[in-house]
Order: sequence, then structure tokens, then C-alpha cells
Amino acid sequence: MNIGNILTILRKDLAVGPRSPILAWGLLLPVVWTVLLQGVFGSLFDTRPRLGVVDEGTSALTEALLGSSELDVRRIDDGATLLRLVRSHDLDAGLLLAPGFDESVRAGERPLLPLYLSGESLASDRVLVSMTTLDMVRVVEGRTSPVTVSLIGAGEGDEQSLLQRLLPLVVLVALLVAGMFIPAFSLVEERERKTLDALLVTPAGLADVLVAKAVLGLFLGLVIVVATLALNGALVGQPPALLASLLVGGLMAALLGLLFGTLAKDAATLFTLGKSINILLVAPVLFYLFPDWPQWIARLFPTYWFLDPIVAVTSRGAGLADVGGDLLVALAWCVGLALVVALAARRLQGPATSGA
Repeated sequence: MNIGNILTILRKDLAVGPRSPILAWGLLLPVVWTVLLQGVFGSLFDTRPRLGVVDEGTSALTEALLGSSELDVRRIDDGATLLRLVRSHDLDAGLLLAPGFDESVRAGERPLLPLYLSGESLASDRVLVSMTTLDMVRVVEGRTSPVTVSLIGAGEGDEQSLLQRLLPLVVLVALLVAGMFIPAFSLVEERERKTLDALLVTPAGLADVLVAKAVLGLFLGLVIVVATLALNGALVGQPPALLASLLVGGLMAALLGLLFGTLAKDAATLFTLGKSINILLVAPVLFYLFPDWPQWIARLFPTYWFLDPIVAVTSRGAGLADVGGDLLVALAWCVGLALVVALAARRLQGPATSGA
């Protein structure tokens, strides 16, 4: 194995890659998924509760709410529009302020403050809207809150939104498409065009070709997953733990790509193989969508061992010590995959490179 040969092959793949529609599809698909999921289940960059305010007078409460950093507040023209937006879940809550509200508050009266809640709004959003509104009412009254309230989740219930549960799916698809499918397709394409035969009669050996394809998959996988996490506001956590999780995940995806590329004799076979096996690779995501299912079953699938550390780091603030055990298991899977790839690659020697 020669590093110079590996870098030469890698540069060639990166230079040719932008002209391939498969590469464009692989890089854009996770981004499209992110935009679609964010559009359906939440705003793209803002997850604050959405509050609409109809101010039939000139209440100082409206201005105070508009300046709140905890809520996404917007003015609504009339009560009918407010109710329609709340019922359709375009707003999490709606507030209707009658004329003279401020004067009533300052006079010590207890005016009615109608707060309409969407049936699909999260319980945590309802609490935040209610508490923020009450705090702002005290400001209008000329008082400050006598306490500072800290919201702490308790109990065994899963408080994650559906969007948060779908994030592992987006991350895994991004990694498998960019890190696994692209190097697999590149290897199959080399065989179909017989450029692999030409490579193997140069000083570059088969090991150099496979390592170059693996590095290509690792690089593309890391780039697109980082971009996906950033788009979803999930590029957080301890950098060493996140980097280690992404590297191990990218390595496993690249090795899976090499395995698919060596087993498939042409593009049609590759797509068929992918459709048959990918359900096993994506299966751990189901256990994030349905947290009541027995979680030990997810551990039977290889992709779980790098996916769960990524989720733990970005969602739960886990450190390297917390995810180190899982990453070691993932590395063991990688060693096993590397051995299988080495055995499968024997069929690429000699006449097999022609796709026979």
C-alpha cells in the first residue's frame, strides 16, 4: 500500500466527482430531507413556541412580548384569524388583549386574559407561553416576579418532539448515502468502465484503490453529516466526543460501501443489494421513533453503535467517557467489516475486474 498512489486516486475521484449526478444526489438528498422534515415538523432554525397576539388597544404587554427572547411572537390583525392559525397549528398559542387591559391591571383589577392553545402544541411550550405572559403582565403592572422558575423535566416519559426523534434518521441517511453509497457506486463504476483494470496494471495495487475509496467515503460522510447537524441546530456537544463519534460512523459507512462495491458486479446489482440490506442498517432509527419498544433490540444492528453516541453527544451532552464503550464496539464491527471486505476483494483480481 502506497500513500502516494492513494492520494493520486483520491484526487482523481474528487476531480471527477462533481460531474457525477450520483454525487450531487448523495450530497443534496440529506439536505432536502432536512428541509422537508423541518418544514413539516418545525421551523428551519427557530424552535421557540409561536405566539400570536391580537391587541385591540395599545397594550404595553404586546411590546413586551415582542421583545421576548423565549417566544416567537407575531401580531395578528383580528380574533378570527388568530383562532384559525391556532387551530391549524400555525401558532402554538394565541393571546387576545381587550381595550383598556393595561389600565385594568394597574388599577388592581383582574381582567380576563384569553389564551388559546393549539391541540398539537407541546406541553413544555404551553408552560413557557403561560409563564412568559404572566411575567410580562407583572412588568405592565410595574412589578417584577418574586421568584425565578426553573423548568425541570421529571418522570420516565419521553419529552422529545417528533422532530427530535427524526433527527437520527436524517443523520443516518446522510452518512449512509454520502459515506457508503458514493464510494460503492464509484467502485462499481470503475469496474463497468474497466478503469479498474487499468489501475491495477499501474504501480497502484488493489489495496491502494480500496483505501482511496474508503477515504473518499469517510471525507464526504463527515462533510455532509456536519452540514446536516448544523442545519438542524444540533452541531453541539463536547468536540472530542462528537468528532470521535463522527469518525467511527464515517469509517463504518465507508467500509460498508467497499463491501457493497466489491459484491455488486454492476449498478443494477448495487441498487438491489442496497434496497435489500439498508433496512437492517436503518433499523435502529425505529427505536428512537418508538421509545417504548425494547431498546436492547437496537443493539443488534451495527449502525446503532455509532448512531447512539452521535445522538447522546448532540442531544444529551454526553462526553467521550460516556460514549467510549459504544464506540469501541463500533470499532470492533469495523474490524470485522474490513476482514470481510478483504475476502470479498479477491474477486476483483484478474478477470473479475471486468464485471464477470
